Amino acid sequence: MSNQKKYKGNPKALLPLLLFLLLFIGSGLIKKDFYAMPVNLAFIIAGIAAVAMNKKFKIDEKVDNFCKGGGEPNIILMCIIFILAGAFAGVARDMGAVESTVNLGLTILPKNILMAGVFIIGCFISISIGTSMGTIVALTPIAAGISQQTGIPMGICVGAVVGGAMFGDNLSMISDTTIAASRTQGCEMKDKFRANFKIVLPAAIITAVLLAIITSGGPSVAGTEHPYQIVKVLPYLSVLIAAVAGVNVMAVLIGGSIFAGVVGMAYGDFDFFGFLASASNGMMGMEDLAMIAILIGGLVELIKVNGGIDFLIDFVGSRIKNKKGAEFGIAFLVSVVDICVANNTIAIIMTGPLAKDIADEYDIEPKRSASLLDTFSCAFQGMIPYSGQLLAAAGLAAISPFGIMKYNFYPYLMLISAIVAIIIGRSSKKAKN
Repeated sequence: MSNQKKYKGNPKALLPLLLFLLLFIGSGLIKKDFYAMPVNLAFIIAGIAAVAMNKKFKIDEKVDNFCKGGGEPNIILMCIIFILAGAFAGVARDMGAVESTVNLGLTILPKNILMAGVFIIGCFISISIGTSMGTIVALTPIAAGISQQTGIPMGICVGAVVGGAMFGDNLSMISDTTIAASRTQGCEMKDKFRANFKIVLPAAIITAVLLAIITSGGPSVAGTEHPYQIVKVLPYLSVLIAAVAGVNVMAVLIGGSIFAGVVGMAYGDFDFFGFLASASNGMMGMEDLAMIAILIGGLVELIKVNGGIDFLIDFVGSRIKNKKGAEFGIAFLVSVVDICVANNTIAIIMTGPLAKDIADEYDIEPKRSASLLDTFSCAFQGMIPYSGQLLAAAGLAAISPFGIMKYNFYPYLMLISAIVAIIIGRSSKKAKN
């Protein structure tokens, strides 16, 4: 490849990430409890290891780089969204919105298709608003309430939400991953959507069927009376409608919290100061998650500065021999970078230029390479336990990310569908003049 020298890096820079995985996953396997090693402590230890590396930089410079990564605008925005999501979830829970919304769902749908319905609703919302985080924030409290009311395992309920959220994250025309993948590969978003949809549709159908099958054997809740107050459902409906309409997610969450507070005070669930206490308690419940996001950003920046990401790019690009190998190379590259940075948009932006070079050299259509970038990055983003999506869902549902991963069918099936598409697919274009 013509750009091999450009991407030379240092494989030792990836050691802090390996240390984190050993600490977090290893301790969980040994103790059979993935809460045994707090995730924030594991990231702090990995961050200290990253700071200790690379003697070319003074300690002050390395600390500055860590702070730069932790204070990156997208990281801070994510933290704000986490905190506002906690406020909305706390107020909605205390004024009875979750209970009423869940009971409405139980009244309308029989239990054996509840989870398939949650997944499909998640797909619709995420493809409409273009953000998996917004979908997870809106639907996870409802899914958690369904679990408590029906006895369906919490992991299944939340996994259905995460799967639906990743469907739209991958496909939506206004998703940042779609925009990044299309721009870096030089194709129209509508063309990328068509190529992408063919790959993931089988995965979505199989996921809905699986969710219906695994929840069909429990006691029926159809026909059982589930009291609800439609007014208390309105805060969730307002959040969903505003999100689908394209309103800024922070404005949606602030407005939803105020709306839920007004309804709660009107129905006597709390007074004004009770409303403030509910919002505050919800925020505090998400503070650990916000801190984890900052630690991840700092660690990733040090890995990047020390040459870890450049090493991955060079390692993959230098080993491609044919067209099918090129497609697998693009897939592997963006997947590994996403595992390292835990952000699929950043992974696409970082690997997009090399993916474009590979696609041009091996006559891969731009819409095809864009589809591969987006699909594989979204698949792994929905699978790694320290991604923002799984951390947010786990925080809102009070469950371990690993408890969600066991039932998070869609990202796994999306990954399998994408691999099959490479194996059996034909991705060629007319040779350029």
